[in-house]
Amino acid sequence: MTQQTSCLLTETRGQVLVLTLNRPEAKNAFNAELSVALSDALDRFDEDPALRVAVLTGAGGSFSAGMDLKALLKGEQSATAKRGGFGIMTRPPEKPIIAAIEGYAVAGGMELALCCDLIVATEASKHGLPEVKRGLVAVGGGLFRLPARVPYHVVMELALTGDLVPAQRMLELGLITRVVPPGHALDAAVELAERIAANAPLAVQATKQILRAARAWTEEEAWTEQRKLAKPALKSEDAKEGARAFAEKRPPVWRGS
Repeated sequence: MTQQTSCLLTETRGQVLVLTLNRPEAKNAFNAELSVALSDALDRFDEDPALRVAVLTGAGGSFSAGMDLKALLKGEQSATAKRGGFGIMTRPPEKPIIAAIEGYAVAGGMELALCCDLIVATEASKHGLPEVKRGLVAVGGGLFRLPARVPYHVVMELALTGDLVPAQRMLELGLITRVVPPGHALDAAVELAERIAANAPLAVQATKQILRAARAWTEEEAWTEQRKLAKPALKSEDAKEGARAFAEKRPPVWRGS
């Protein structure tokens, strides 16, 4: 099932929600309308137990050029009260989300990809934080999310030169999950999403939450804090179902409870 607004397409593929930024005339840059649309779509994603993984991509052969500077000059804001910049940056979804990148993921578009848990990109895609070339600063999370994932000096070079980097280099650095031929990013991301969606949903959500929070914990704190986040999954009926299915040598039937 596909639903469309003027700026965002949503499509359900089984338990996977595909979100397509639909401003190809602006390289899918974010204005106020797109930010609100994405925030609202992520609310529905988090609230719908039938949806387990989201894939975020862009229409027209490009992921996103980031903020729509023309809209900014008109006074539009590309942030929402609930989820921050682009309707995602300060509060990504509780469930896993995968970026499927064709073309360019630059400036805020790169920071948008960093809001996602996994990144699939094509061989022809380009990535980077060129803000300094425009007299700007990357304040959409790139300057602290990127150094948490790739080496310090690599981030310094990317951020201070503003140069764009091919997907293969990002794969070597471990930022991108996989690189595929042009035109295949969405299919590859959906295939990956389906593999995640096949697992117990409460366990998947708890695992994501622990991984995201762990960077701020000391090792001593981690032993206590991870159990708080894991407890709902460990006490769930799905945990019992997983054990039964293993013993009975059959696929588990997850209920999300």
